[in-house]
Amino acid sequence: MKSILILEDDESLIRGISFIFEKDGYNVISVGTIEDGKRMLKGHKIDLIILDLGLPDGNGMDLCKEIRANSNVPIIMLTACDLETDEVSGLMAGADDYITKPFSLSILRARVEALLRRMDTERNNIIVSGKYRLDLNLCKLYQEDEEIPISSTEYRLLNLLMINAGQVLSKEQILASLWDNEGNFVDENTLAVNISRLRAKLENNPRNPKTIKTIHGIGYIWTGGV
Repeated sequence: MKSILILEDDESLIRGISFIFEKDGYNVISVGTIEDGKRMLKGHKIDLIILDLGLPDGNGMDLCKEIRANSNVPIIMLTACDLETDEVSGLMAGADDYITKPFSLSILRARVEALLRRMDTERNNIIVSGKYRLDLNLCKLYQEDEEIPISSTEYRLLNLLMINAGQVLSKEQILASLWDNEGNFVDENTLAVNISRLRAKLENNPRNPKTIKTIHGIGYIWTGGV
């Protein structure tokens, strides 16, 4: 049974979130402060964290950074702030996803399930989507048994898109994730160029893409050609 830790001080929201996940068979632990959250993290095996940014004893953003320094446990941030800069800051702090209040509990459930599937995939070190297979150990892409040569940036971009298959990723989310450990920043123009190069390798008709689709004004979505 997977365990979800909820750090949220809104009792009615906690009850709603707890109800849907307990009904799905998850073990749900809920606390209302950062101090209690840290204690739960030390004493329990947690598979995913739902973290409110506004907690009585501190900033959830700081806690996210602290957790991320020692763990890759998936973190979904909840916040009443809907500014784009806040979302980018949350993702840069180490959050895997970011949801603005008010939100649909069914959307939250879908995001949680997607993140947990992603973690299971990463443990297996191979992502399979449609006719494509991305080997995370070798950093190689295959279409059935044939390798498709890709650059390191294309690999990181594909990794992000395929892990989040079926989910629209904003350009800001993608750019934040492609900032590598050496501080080499991928700007929006470079992103567009790499999307175009991948389409040339994957699409039968790059001008009418079926595998990596553009969601105009937002970003991109990986469909795997389905």
